[in-house]
Amino acid sequence: MRFLLALLLFGLTLSVSAEDYLKLYQAAGWPQQREHFTQALDAAQQRYRHTLPPAMYQALVDNSNRRFASTAIDQRALRSLRQQLKDPQPALAFFRSELGQRVVAAEQLATRQDQLAKYADGLPRIEAEATRRLLIRHLAQALPAKEAGAEVSLALASVAADSLSQMIPGLPGGDLARGLLESQRQRLMEQIEPDLDNTLLYVYRELSDPELEQFVEFARSEGGQAYYRATLAALRAGLAVGASSADLEPPASSI
Repeated sequence: MRFLLALLLFGLTLSVSAEDYLKLYQAAGWPQQREHFTQALDAAQQRYRHTLPPAMYQALVDNSNRRFASTAIDQRALRSLRQQLKDPQPALAFFRSELGQRVVAAEQLATRQDQLAKYADGLPRIEAEATRRLLIRHLAQALPAKEAGAEVSLALASVAADSLSQMIPGLPGGDLARGLLESQRQRLMEQIEPDLDNTLLYVYRELSDPELEQFVEFARSEGGQAYYRATLAALRAGLAVGASSADLEPPASSI
């Protein structure tokens, strides 16, 4: 399920001044995906309510709310997006198309709170013929899915590390915590890899083989690769992976 959260985080709601970027995040369904992430975060916080000491639980909630505040994420991710994505037109054209909207609808369904809860213990094995499995493998290679899933986990781990260092004086944090998170990145991607193809088969199960092939063509194209590279960078920046809560700047009143 870590990858499903990563998918929804591909769609961070980025309020941008350039009209093309505004059109892009609307066409790609980013506002709805942001809502799904917020719901998942709230559910995760509730699960810890009765398992952590009250003071530690409150520190965890305060740190996660600060790190993942909508305005703060938008501002950090927006700076990265503007630097990384030079031309939003190819992605905008794809996500405005009928196929692009079907892709968005599939991702939104997969990341709904009820779906995440239903498959919390793992997705069912999806049967597919060799041709479709090959298309899915190509898609898995084109999308930075493993990387995005790892960044989500690392960001959540940063919140836990910050909370522990606040509650226990002298507990190593900051640079050491960031170093530990960095060492986990490869391990997390290795954990995601075995189930990646099955996850993509599940998420895009309603797409026909020809539609899936067109999606792969976009994802592997120059414009598609630029889009997904920029989105991964925006995800990492937006979630402030590797930064302690003390290092985060308070969000400005507007973007």
